[in-house]
Amino acid sequence: MRILLTISALVALSAAPALQAQEESTPVLESDTITAQTDDQQPVGTETVVGSLDGDDLEIAIAAFAPDQDVATPANANGTGALGVELARVITANLRNNGLFRPTGPDALPRPQFGQIRAPSWGIWTRRDSEMLVQGYVQARSDGKLVVGCYLFDVALQEELIREGYVVVPSDWRRAAHKCSDLIYARLTGEDPFFDSRIAYIAETGPKDNRVKRLAVMDSDGANHRFLTLGSATALTPRYSPDYSKIMYLSYVDGNPRIYVYDIDSGKQTLVTENQNPTLAPRWSPDGGSILYSMAVAGNTDIYRISVNGGRPTRLTDTPGIDIGGSYSPDGRRIVFESDRSGTQQCYVMDADGSNQRRISFFGGRCATPEWSPRGDQIAFTRIAGDFNVAVMTPSGSNLRVLTNGWQDEAPTWAPNGRIIQFFRTTRNSGRSSLWQVDLTGRNERRLPTPVDASDPAWGPIRP
Repeated sequence: MRILLTISALVALSAAPALQAQEESTPVLESDTITAQTDDQQPVGTETVVGSLDGDDLEIAIAAFAPDQDVATPANANGTGALGVELARVITANLRNNGLFRPTGPDALPRPQFGQIRAPSWGIWTRRDSEMLVQGYVQARSDGKLVVGCYLFDVALQEELIREGYVVVPSDWRRAAHKCSDLIYARLTGEDPFFDSRIAYIAETGPKDNRVKRLAVMDSDGANHRFLTLGSATALTPRYSPDYSKIMYLSYVDGNPRIYVYDIDSGKQTLVTENQNPTLAPRWSPDGGSILYSMAVAGNTDIYRISVNGGRPTRLTDTPGIDIGGSYSPDGRRIVFESDRSGTQQCYVMDADGSNQRRISFFGGRCATPEWSPRGDQIAFTRIAGDFNVAVMTPSGSNLRVLTNGWQDEAPTWAPNGRIIQFFRTTRNSGRSSLWQVDLTGRNERRLPTPVDASDPAWGPIRP
């Protein structure tokens, strides 16, 4: 069910009565993608900054979103005024953890009035040395939904850079904050956004020798958490489909491995394949039409491809040893995987049909759990050299960079824009694991809150 919709035209904010009248007469578009338009019906967001930000982090002020009137809303027990503060707090937290911005949130800033949203008091912000300013509004509509407007200003130029508006049901207000964060990020960096996305992972409870492992999902910042499976059967290695509509995962029922596809909208799941041989690491093809997985037969583990609808699998590797963990390049032409055919665990690349298999990791230590970046320019993997750390390299195996320095950091998965990496970290001598994020500089790490121990993260695409 699509909950977040677009305002087909973001209206003028000079006065509350005019805003209400125009909003009520403006149709809300139910489309497959979220877009926004300016008052003259021209698309916004087509201009971008060439390249990405370098040097010092950009100072950006995120003020509390102003209500047209402070009224009760199911989104916040204290009303739309308090909700406006929470919206700005979410945006601040999003922008703080990617190594590009130095945000100041609403708790340390003056609160603009509704009439100032489109016409900022520039003197206030120039005295604070803010380079960029985010302001917005929140309005409770008569149909029970919320209207959230988001504006980005250049303080030095004293001009508006971009705006968007969203209509949300009250329970989904955080999506508006994530969409506003995406708007800001994309406009100021020229890169694709990633905040309005979700993460699937394996929630772990129970003693170390008898763990219960359930499939769970949450927002990219850890909010809106929920469990998808009950834990009666072990769940492992989830992955989102390219169109976000499904989650694939491996489940062991009565000792037999099964690959399931869980439909997010309906909650129904479909069995893709079941066998009595050990099965590992299912992964989607970029077009969503097929699945890679590894299966051990007669002591040899190889990578197979099977249609998402089931059927007869095709074996792609046949070298003696363990071949596992296939991950497609974004164009679907190549696959990166790990193999011990050389005598140690290393990373290899092959064409999508299994031909031209070649080793790419020749640095010290071992290479495991490789995953191709959505941009296609890098491969993230677990580097094992005493400790387990998350590292990246080019598809040819060059330019190795180790991004983390924990005791056991593993199973990297990429944000939709290929700039942030999610992984799970196990604490030494405890067996306790948690989810973390790190940017490509390796300088900005962040732990995501989960109600229980967590492993095997999978970052999904931007939500439709």
